[in-house]
Amino acid sequence: MTLTTSAAFTEPAPSALLLLGRGVDLASERGVECVGDLPAPSDPDLVERARAARAALGDRAFVLGHHYQRDEVIAFADVTGDSFKLAREAAARPDAEFVIFCGVHFMAESADILTSDSQQVVLPDLAAGCSMADMAAIDQVEDAWDVLVDAGVAEDTVPVTYMNSTAAIKAFTGRHGGTVCTSSNAHVALRWAFDKVGGVDGTGKVLFMPDQHLGRNTAVLQLGLSLDDCVVFDPRKPNGGLTTQQLKDARMILWRGHCSVHGRFSARNVEDVRAAVPDVTVLVHPECKHEVVTAADMVGSTEYIIKALDAAEPGTSWAIGTELNLVRRLANAHPDKQVHYLDSTVCFCSTMNRIDLPHLVWAMESLAAGRVPNRIVVDANDAHWARVALDQMLALPGY
Repeated sequence: MTLTTSAAFTEPAPSALLLLGRGVDLASERGVECVGDLPAPSDPDLVERARAARAALGDRAFVLGHHYQRDEVIAFADVTGDSFKLAREAAARPDAEFVIFCGVHFMAESADILTSDSQQVVLPDLAAGCSMADMAAIDQVEDAWDVLVDAGVAEDTVPVTYMNSTAAIKAFTGRHGGTVCTSSNAHVALRWAFDKVGGVDGTGKVLFMPDQHLGRNTAVLQLGLSLDDCVVFDPRKPNGGLTTQQLKDARMILWRGHCSVHGRFSARNVEDVRAAVPDVTVLVHPECKHEVVTAADMVGSTEYIIKALDAAEPGTSWAIGTELNLVRRLANAHPDKQVHYLDSTVCFCSTMNRIDLPHLVWAMESLAAGRVPNRIVVDANDAHWARVALDQMLALPGY
């Protein structure tokens, strides 16, 4: 692959990104059949149509843009941020009739859970799912809990689910006395969970879903557990691929899930960038593999990465291991620093990129015309128990 290089940023050459989600794609993560006619991305009037639709909606709509979104979408966002920040921002705007969530499905679910019944949450493309969230289906998780019950360890196990999970998984966590966490407060959530079953130095366990890497990195690097304390539960194998003794000996039972973006980075990427860029600081997200995190100089959430670049000295060099849209945006925002993408190949979040300007225009024009497209509504029982788990997270120390 040919790379394009500038003084401030080196990134993979542009690839042919399809307008994902247009038409019928029932084999996608969730399956979708778009309703209505989407304007072509090359439509010269598209930006003006977006401005007109946004103006027509006024204060009736509140547009949220996740950090991994395309710039053409971020340009129309009222607020940008990570998934939970955006959901809380939506809840803090009770006068907005419509919440247009430019993110992925589980994020829109969280917004629906936290907003009032009078507000309607819209996802511009229903195909914008999350491969990590989809790696933990509710029936699989309930079967896994039965395995823990049969092994005699369920009573000493507290479930903790990452924000990047479905509402059904959050509800399961709430029903079983657990909590939700983000990448920035995972260590606080895990410590709270262990304290419920005897503390970090005890024998109790945490079932961490769905991202094994965040769970492992947090337990080992921030709580002082060992890699031997961690086992991986594979829902595709009988009993998760684990023996009863392995479950009894484990402290962290990690779900076999990962982020398709952050899971691509390798220790070799870190070696290569250090060889190519003198005095580079390697900064990665904790969803990366353990060997990548331990080889990096700094590790932190999306908000942490943004703040680190904001505070960095001019002239410094950085290699960042997270989604490419964000890295490119950081490079453009900091022309006085050298910002490099950690991998040499394109690594957009493909499902996040399904939310493009054509879909956003279609959603806003539909709302302005009196039609509510792609409304996200969480089952009332799931919403109740998911809210229990989310409220528990909000009650954690220091949140």
